[in-house]
Amino acid sequence: MIAKATVQSQSTASIRTGDERLIRLTENAARKVSGLLTRQGRPGGVLRVAVVGGGCSGLQYKMDLQDQPASRDILVVTAGVRVVVDPKSALYVTGSELDYLQTLDGGFKVNNPNAATSCSCGESFSA
Repeated sequence: MIAKATVQSQSTASIRTGDERLIRLTENAARKVSGLLTRQGRPGGVLRVAVVGGGCSGLQYKMDLQDQPASRDILVVTAGVRVVVDPKSALYVTGSELDYLQTLDGGFKVNNPNAATSCSCGESFSA
C-alpha cells in the first residue's frame, strides 16, 4: 500500500501516510532539504512536491518548503525528511526519486519512471 488514511489532530486535517514507493529522496537531496528547512526556521517543516501544467513538455515539477501538510496530502518520510504530495500530483510522481546534484548545471533532479518524454533542460516532462 503506497498510502493509507490517517487523521492529524493538529488541525483535524485528513492526511494520508505514504511510503517510499510514492517518492524517495537520495541522501544528497535529504541533506539539502534539511539544510534549507533549518535555514528558514522550519526544522519540522515539509517539502511539497507537485506537478503543474507548463514547461516545454507540458508538465513541470513545483517544489516548495512549508510548515506542515495540508488537508488531503500524502505524507512520506524518506531519508529523515517529511515530503508531501497532493493526490493529483501523486498520479504523476509515483516511483520517483528526488536527487540533488552540486554541479554547474545541477540542483534538484527528479528521476521519474512515469515520464514518457522530458525536455533537454530536465525541468518539464510529459506522461
